[in-house]
Amino acid sequence: MQGHERCLKLFLAFALLLLQYAQGGEVDHSHRDTNVTGRCIERERQALLAFKHGLVDKSDLLSSWGSEAQKQDCCKWVGVSCSNQTGHVIQVDLHGLYYLQGKMISPKLIELHYLRHLDLGGINFIGIPVPDFIGSLTNLRYLDLSFTYFGGKFPSQVGNLTNLVYLDLSYNSFKNVENLDWLPLISSLRYLGLISSNLSNIFNWPEAINKLPELTNLTLAYCDLPAPILSTLSYINSSKSLASVDLSLNHLSTSSIFVWLSNYNTSLVHLDLSLNLLAGSIPDVFGNMRSLAHLDLSNNQLQGGVPHSFAGLCSLQSLGLSSNILSGQLSKFVQILFSTCAQNSLEILDLSWNYLAGSLPDLTKLSSLELLFLNNNQLSEVISGIHFSKQSKLQSLDLSSNSLVLDIHADWIPPFQLDYINLGSCKMGPDFPKWLQTQKKFSFLDISDANISDILPSWFWSLCRNVTFMNLASNQIGGTLVNLTFEFSYFPELRLSLNQLEGPIPLFLSKTSHLDLSNNKLSGSISFLCSSAAMFLDFLDLSNNNVSGQVPDCLTYLTNLVMLDLSYNALSGKIPTTIGSVFRIETLKLRSNGFVGQLPSSLKNCTSLKVIDVGDNKLSGPIPKWLGVGLKDLVILMLSSNHFNGSLPSQLCHLTHIQILDFSMNNISRSIPKCLNNLTTLAQKGNPSLNISHFFFMMTTNKSVEVEYEDNATFIWKGRMYSYKNTLGLVKRIDLSSNRLTGEIPSEITHLVGLISLNLSRNQLTGQITPEIGNLQSLDVLDLSRNHIEGRIPTSLSRIDRLSVLDLSFNNFSGKIPIGTQLQGFDPSVYAGNPQLCGPPLKKPCADQNVQTDMRNQEDDKDELITLGFYISMGLGFVAGFWGVCGTLIFKRSWRYAYFKFLNGLNDWLYVQVALIKRQLKDMLNR
Repeated sequence: MQGHERCLKLFLAFALLLLQYAQGGEVDHSHRDTNVTGRCIERERQALLAFKHGLVDKSDLLSSWGSEAQKQDCCKWVGVSCSNQTGHVIQVDLHGLYYLQGKMISPKLIELHYLRHLDLGGINFIGIPVPDFIGSLTNLRYLDLSFTYFGGKFPSQVGNLTNLVYLDLSYNSFKNVENLDWLPLISSLRYLGLISSNLSNIFNWPEAINKLPELTNLTLAYCDLPAPILSTLSYINSSKSLASVDLSLNHLSTSSIFVWLSNYNTSLVHLDLSLNLLAGSIPDVFGNMRSLAHLDLSNNQLQGGVPHSFAGLCSLQSLGLSSNILSGQLSKFVQILFSTCAQNSLEILDLSWNYLAGSLPDLTKLSSLELLFLNNNQLSEVISGIHFSKQSKLQSLDLSSNSLVLDIHADWIPPFQLDYINLGSCKMGPDFPKWLQTQKKFSFLDISDANISDILPSWFWSLCRNVTFMNLASNQIGGTLVNLTFEFSYFPELRLSLNQLEGPIPLFLSKTSHLDLSNNKLSGSISFLCSSAAMFLDFLDLSNNNVSGQVPDCLTYLTNLVMLDLSYNALSGKIPTTIGSVFRIETLKLRSNGFVGQLPSSLKNCTSLKVIDVGDNKLSGPIPKWLGVGLKDLVILMLSSNHFNGSLPSQLCHLTHIQILDFSMNNISRSIPKCLNNLTTLAQKGNPSLNISHFFFMMTTNKSVEVEYEDNATFIWKGRMYSYKNTLGLVKRIDLSSNRLTGEIPSEITHLVGLISLNLSRNQLTGQITPEIGNLQSLDVLDLSRNHIEGRIPTSLSRIDRLSVLDLSFNNFSGKIPIGTQLQGFDPSVYAGNPQLCGPPLKKPCADQNVQTDMRNQEDDKDELITLGFYISMGLGFVAGFWGVCGTLIFKRSWRYAYFKFLNGLNDWLYVQVALIKRQLKDMLNR
């Protein structure tokens, strides 16, 4: 949908050049400067050199601009054009020289009096404001300052450039636009681009647009546009030729935008309203736009089906309705849409990510179709080759994430040559689809989860030379990966996981950017990593295979690797020290192999690491202190089931981002560090993200694109081995079980209120459970079994409502199990091996004569009020109060006489007061 807009821009630029040439001879000839060097006028050459002086050109892109004798003619400089008649500079076009940086724009630029075309698009001016004098270049017809990253106040001085035909100020960092009062001054404007300018306070923006009678192209994407206020609009002198409107990426939600657009029914060719908040049914207003060729309403909240008025869109070439809430039968949808003339013109149809149901309709009438996206709907039933018998122009096909079955004959020869093929989850097995052998041009192929259980054919790889993405995962494809001599043209993303592939990994797969061969039966070594082509590898997953031998000491090639997973294989030997050369790595998984020795100290150079899982190996030695010093971004650290020894270094408390800390089943001794409260993430409840995602840039088709992958982690949860991915971000756990830890459980652990699971079982811990254990309100799993912990079970433990797994067995707990909704609901086995415990759910009752003993044992429990100390304090208080008053009266005669005299006086005063009150009441009654 962008092609039409690009063509229109080129047409406008060409028209402007013709205009400049026609006017150059008539206007400039009478003003020819006598001081001319070759064809270049000296004053203008100096102005251009001053302009260059304000730029940073580290790549010498403007090397032709200079003062040397051979560079005197500025008309031959890169990006500069002069009039053939006058020699004046009429165009400076530096668009696309992205390595240029701007410090300033020299005011000498106004010396270019005859400049008609100025294009600085792509030069980074690092937030400086557009100079005021830009409004003095009054001869400008064309001004492009897009992607220049100017800042400061919006340059409303461009309103002085009344001859402008083309204006593009997109993608800058201006402050909020205060008004558009300057815009109607440029009445000749045909193209206006203000992408990413903040127009949130401009409620009259449609009125300003209506005052541009010549406007043909309007691009206001990502401008935070408010909805039009219809009562204020005037259409007098408004454009009758507005052909292209892009209002995507705004927050438009009301039908008023449709009413405003309806005034351009006869002229609109391109309309983009994608990525807004438009809701309700698709309005009939589009049916009146008879010239409409490109309509994009994707990523909104539109419901229902397509209106019958769409049948009148005879010029429609592309229709985008993806990511809405459209429902109903696809066949009815297509029948309405192409019942008449549109079937001959439509080239692009995107109805993906909706709720359309039924079978794939007859597409034979759509003979011009080039792109068909119906993925992520609720389509079902069987598709045959007849459905595509007339689609000779089809280039992109996406039917993935439906419930379709492809029943295509083995000898079928499709009429098209596809570049993009996505048939993921479409059942086409058990044979490998032979019709793919006819497709010689595809760069994207996804036939994952297709019930294919065939051998990978020998002809297949010869078709993949130009592939950039290939996904054959989640099938039962078998056979060996033949070591071919060919190379990929690019560095593709290959996903071949969850199949039955066997044999060694061939060398040609090293020239990839993303390689997932997990869950197969591959064997042999991983020496293919020593190829120099592996330097472009960003993602490598070889987990759950049978590869063996040592990891080659050639990892220095993997300078771009972000994710490495070699888990569940038969690798052995030491982890090579060259792992420290993989500086960009964020995920390292070596679980369930036979690695020995210590963690290489070079690993501390990999400061971007977020996930380390080396569990279930034979690694030994102390836990390195540098794990907490150099790798402060760690989120998951799993060293379980190894032979690590020594103590837990206090430096681990510097891991403020850690969510999963698993050192279980080792030989770690001494006490648990008391600084655990410094684990900031564990001390916070919840997590804003459900998963743990990584973003990195990957090379493909000679360009770099940003991609994302989600981490997963496998560990014992509630007694069973689980693998988490989509909800891994919610898991916060500490597992130090099956070690030789001693001492008390530090009270600081109760600050980790975000903990979901805490397992300290099978150690030699002593002391009592801190009464603040109830602070861990997020706990789902608590296992303190098989230690030497004593004392009473704190009553605060019964207030952890989420607790579903508890094990306190085989300790030295005593007294009554606290009463609560939680603790009595567990099986009695969770309290086994504590002979001094009593009360439900145990069958052993607590004897009444032991109540005083129970109270004494609860003295340190903050939740108990009546203790032995309470009774002692009450007795002391009574003795002190009684003898402090009565003892003084008994032993001191003068105080005794004064006290009784005071009582006699008080008695007489009260008697008199009562008598007076009775007398007053009697008198009131007698009246």
